[in-house]
Amino acid sequence: MTLMQKIGKYVLIILKYFSLVFFSFVAVLPIVSCFITAFKTDVEYQNTNVMVLPESWLNFENFVLAFEKANMGRAFINSVIILICVLVASVFIGTQLAYVLDRFKFPGNNLIRNLFLFASLLPGIAMQIAVYQVMYNLGFINSLLGYIVMMCGTDVISIYIYIQFFENISTSLDESAIVDGASYFTIFYKILLPLLKPAIVTSCILKGVGTYNEYYSANLYLQDKQLLPTVATSLYTFVGPLGSKYNLICAGVIISLLPALIVFITCQKQIYSGLVAGAVKG
Repeated sequence: MTLMQKIGKYVLIILKYFSLVFFSFVAVLPIVSCFITAFKTDVEYQNTNVMVLPESWLNFENFVLAFEKANMGRAFINSVIILICVLVASVFIGTQLAYVLDRFKFPGNNLIRNLFLFASLLPGIAMQIAVYQVMYNLGFINSLLGYIVMMCGTDVISIYIYIQFFENISTSLDESAIVDGASYFTIFYKILLPLLKPAIVTSCILKGVGTYNEYYSANLYLQDKQLLPTVATSLYTFVGPLGSKYNLICAGVIISLLPALIVFITCQKQIYSGLVAGAVKG
C-alpha cells in the first residue's frame, strides 16, 4: 500500500466518523434545546438564548401547567385507546390479508397487490376531501370510534411486510398440517402466526409511532378538544395568534416522550430482535 493510499484510507475513516458525530449532534440538538427550555420561566425564555441553561433545574411548574391546561391526562387516555385498538386491528387484518394473498393463488391476486402498491404511492393529503366526505356521511366526524376505523384502514406497508415474511416461510408447513387434518384457520393461528412475531414487532413499531405522533387527521376529525384530545393535538393548546408559550410546549413534549421512552427501555430487546429479523427475512 502506497503512502497516498494510506492517506486516502485515513481520510475516509476520519470523514466517516466526523459525519456520524455531526449527524448525531444534529439529531440530539433539538431534544437538548427542548429539555433546557422546558425548565425555564416565561421571563427566562424571553430574555435568554434557547441553549442558555435555566437558573433552576427544580422548576417543575411548566410540567404541571402543561399537563393540566393541555388536558394531557385525557389526551393520554385517548391516545392509548387509539393505539391499542389500531395495533390490534392492524395486526389482525393485515396478517390475514397477507396470508390469503401469499398462500392462495386466485384470479385478481396480482391486481390486488398492485392496487395496494398504488394506494401507498398516493399522497394522503390528496385524498382528504374524499375521506372527509366518507367520514361525514358515516357520522364519524368527532367520533373516537370513527377515527380508529380510519386509522386501521391505512396500513398498506405492514401488509407488504407480512407478505414478505410469508414468502420466506416454507409451504411444507402448511402441507404437513393439512395432511394431519388441520384447517386453514388452525394453520394460520397455530403455526404461521407465531412465526410472524418479528414481522408483527416491526409493523407495530412503524404503525405505533405514526399513530402516536399523528396530528393532521386527529385535529381534523376529533374536533372536540376537551373530550377527544390526543397527545399530538394537546400540545397545540399553547399556540395562538398572540404568541406561543414555547416553554410550556417543550414541557408538554418532554411529558409526551416519557411513555415512548419507557416502552423502548422495557422492550428494547424485543424491538431490536424484531427489527433485525425483519431486515434479514424481508
